[in-house]
Amino acid sequence: MTTRQAEAPRKPWYREPWPWFLMAGPGLVVVAAIATAVIAFRGADGLVADDYYKQGLGINRQLARDQAAHDLSLAGELRLLPGAVRVTLRATSALPDRITVRFAHHSRASEDRVVHPARNPEGVWEAPLGELPAGRWRAIVETAQWRVSAQIDTRTAQAAELSPGVR
Repeated sequence: MTTRQAEAPRKPWYREPWPWFLMAGPGLVVVAAIATAVIAFRGADGLVADDYYKQGLGINRQLARDQAAHDLSLAGELRLLPGAVRVTLRATSALPDRITVRFAHHSRASEDRVVHPARNPEGVWEAPLGELPAGRWRAIVETAQWRVSAQIDTRTAQAAELSPGVR
């Protein structure tokens, strides 16, 4: 050893670049894991139903309601008006005075809406409805015995044709 090497002061470990370089990889992995956990806990998956098993068991009841609508030759039209929804129905038998209209968003269940229109003297069901966000919606008109549905786009002012089943 030379005297020059013996005289050179040694740097503490944290002043050397290599320990930091070796710790950077595991440190980045820890940060990425924490970020992934935060994203996973904040963004719940709204597409999966909590009671999917019960929904699966009830599918036969839903199919029976579709068949009942078909047997009644039930059809009609759903129109979105400013601040309201209007439903016109045709069937081979008498129709109830109150129905239920569900607007189901294709990807966000939190946006779904339900209204209960009443029949007016003209034989048309109307109910107030707040503005639906722009996009495609599934409109389901139903009672306990039958249901009809249509696809509706809130960006257009066209009426949607109601028919048995959910499409």
